[in-house]
Amino acid sequence: MSFEGAQAVVAGGGGGIGLRVALDLAEAGANVLVMDMKDEPAEFADHRGRITFKQGDVTDEVFVQQSIDDAALSSGRLDYLVNTTGVLWFDRDKSCTEMDMDVWDRVLTINVKSFALTARFAIPHMKRTGKGAMVHISSMDAMRGDNRPQDAYGVSKAGVIRLSKSLAIQFAGDGIRSNSILPGPIRSPMQARWEGDDDAISAINNHVPLGRVGEVEDIANATMFLLSDKASYITGTELIVDGGCLAKP
Repeated sequence: MSFEGAQAVVAGGGGGIGLRVALDLAEAGANVLVMDMKDEPAEFADHRGRITFKQGDVTDEVFVQQSIDDAALSSGRLDYLVNTTGVLWFDRDKSCTEMDMDVWDRVLTINVKSFALTARFAIPHMKRTGKGAMVHISSMDAMRGDNRPQDAYGVSKAGVIRLSKSLAIQFAGDGIRSNSILPGPIRSPMQARWEGDDDAISAINNHVPLGRVGEVEDIANATMFLLSDKASYITGTELIVDGGCLAKP
């Protein structure tokens, strides 16, 4: 899959899934704008000229618009948008019957509003190109309930699916595709609590039908496929990448 000369935007690319996606796109020939509140990853040093890092808040409309407009102006095009921004606050995100609703609001702002903002400012550039593809990272948590809930997170990830579907239908006539990916258990900074906990990893391995915890590469591979021309007839759908967890009875 070649992305030579294309311009991509990866929101939340400062770590985890987004970092891997940004690196894969750059290695496949794309120019990549990465936006994140984190410091610039050291891994980007080997891709100077391919990856442009902008540190800032992707819920800030001015920051998002200026960053995307600058990237599109610099390259003369914008082809791909990948939304990977997300927070999962285990200590504060609980049942909606007991959690602080300010936390609820902040989680939905980060996990959904930021996706809406990046799409809002990326799509006009894609329309001028006459072609584009977007991938939005949701979660298998969007498809189920939980007796140990993180309700704001789950609701936000369900919202991502609905937003992606709506964008797919709105802009199909402009040659723009939009799909979401629903990861299962993935070893990433979001799940730092697993590091060094062999019992936790073993329990997850036993829970996943394929017998292992997922890696960020698993989600990045799926993302690259959905962005590519090999997925040119796929839009408005969800790709579950969870090792079979949601298929279990």
